Amino acid sequence: MESQIIEWKESWRDDYLKWICGFANAQGGRLEIGRNDKGEIVGLSDAKKLLVELPNKIRATMGIVANVNLGREAGREYIVVEVGAHPNAISYRGKYYFRSGSTNQELTGFALDELIFRKYGRTWDAVPVPHVRVDDFYHDAFDIFRKKAVASNRLTKEDVAGSDADLLKALKLTEGDYLLKAALLLFHQDPDQWCFGSFIKIGFFASDADLLYQDEINGPLIGIADRVLDTIYIKYFKGLIHYEGIQRVDHYPMPRDVLREAVLNAIVHKDYITGNPIHIKIYDDKVIIYNDCQLPANVKPENLLAGIGSKPHNPLIAGTFFRSGQIEAWGRGIEKMKTGCAADGLPEPEFDIRPTDFAICFRIRNNNNAHNGDIICSSNGSGTNGGTNDI
Repeated sequence: MESQIIEWKESWRDDYLKWICGFANAQGGRLEIGRNDKGEIVGLSDAKKLLVELPNKIRATMGIVANVNLGREAGREYIVVEVGAHPNAISYRGKYYFRSGSTNQELTGFALDELIFRKYGRTWDAVPVPHVRVDDFYHDAFDIFRKKAVASNRLTKEDVAGSDADLLKALKLTEGDYLLKAALLLFHQDPDQWCFGSFIKIGFFASDADLLYQDEINGPLIGIADRVLDTIYIKYFKGLIHYEGIQRVDHYPMPRDVLREAVLNAIVHKDYITGNPIHIKIYDDKVIIYNDCQLPANVKPENLLAGIGSKPHNPLIAGTFFRSGQIEAWGRGIEKMKTGCAADGLPEPEFDIRPTDFAICFRIRNNNNAHNGDIICSSNGSGTNGGTNDI
C-alpha cells in the first residue's frame, strides 16, 4: 500500500516531479508509474520513452539523479523511480515539497525555514534572534530553573551561581552575541511575541460541542507545566477525600505524575512553527491532550509507542528541561504514562499519532458525584457531606 516512501500513479504527468522532490527532501522513496491506487499493475504504453526522458527531466528541474528502471509484470511494463534522501534542500521550479505520511506538501514560511535549518544541521529552536538582550528578561524564570536544577541534583549551586547571561551560555542557548529561539521560549516572560501559539489552552467540555469554561496558560516554558497542573487540579478536577485512620487521602480523577508527564512531553516535542497552542480538553470521564508535532525521520508510530527511535524535536528546549530535572531519559515517557495509569487502576492511555500531530486520551474517574460516603474536595473550597474541603 502507499506509505511514507511509496507512491503509485497510473500514468505519467510532469506534475509528479513534485512527488520526487518531496521524497528527496524527506527520507527518500519510490514512485511507481503504471500502478493504480490498489497497487495493481495497469501497464504503460510509453514505458520505454519514459525510461529515457525521466532521468533528464529530474536532473534538469531539480539537479538530482534518481534511479529510473523498467519493470514487467504479467506482460505489462511499468516504471520505477527511486530517489534517496538528500542532505540539502531540493526545489522543483523554485518551490519546495516534502513527503509526509502518504501526502506531498508544499513547504512555505516557517516550515520551509525548518527544512533548510535541519538539512544544514540546525534545528528550529537553535535559530539566533537579533535585537533581544538578556536585560529584556524578567528574572523569575531563571530563578525557577535554578531551584529545580539544584533540587534534582542535575546541577550544583555553583553551576547556577552566575548571572542570567552566564546561565544561558552554559545551557548553549546563545550564539555569539545573539540569543537563540529556545532561550526566548524557555525564559522570556512573553514568548508568544516571538513564537505565536507558545501557550497552553485548557477547556472543560460537557460534550464535544459544549465548552463550559477555559483558561490560557502563557509565560516562559520552563515553569509552564507547574502552572498548568496547578490550574487543572485546583479548578478542573474534584478530589474524593477519605481517611485512613487520621491520615487524609485525596483521590483525584487521574494521577498527577501521569498528567505531568503528558504535559511535559507535549511542551518538549511540540512543533512550534505551526502557531497552534497545545490543547487540553477535559470532560467528566476523559482528558485529551493535543499538540502539533513532527515524527522523527524513519520512525513509525508503532515504534514510538514501543519507545524505539524517539528523539526530541526541539533538542535545546529538551536539554534545558532535562537539566532542570523536569524530564528524564528521552523515550520513556509513554511507558511511564502507561504504568502510572495501571498502578492507579485506570485504563492505559489511547494514542493517536500522525506525521504532523499527536493526541493522547486518558480515561479518568468521574468524581462529580461522591459515593460510599466520600467527600468531594471542590476547587472553590465548598465541599459536600459536611466534611472538610480544604485543598
